[in-house]
Amino acid sequence: MKEYRFEKVELKSFTRDPKEDYHKIIHEAAKDGWELVQIFAPGTASYGTAAYFEIIFSRELD
Repeated sequence: MKEYRFEKVELKSFTRDPKEDYHKIIHEAAKDGWELVQIFAPGTASYGTAAYFEIIFSRELD
């Protein structure tokens, strides 16, 4: 059985650059045994661009 973790990363309004370093989020999660499943951008903002994305991780339950 697995457990899942979701990290929401907001994007800057004009440049659409992440407000946080998503590489750091992924590396830190991996140190705790989380495996990257997907990066998903569910929401849209102006001009049809994403307002944020979610990083989805999973790991085996003990």
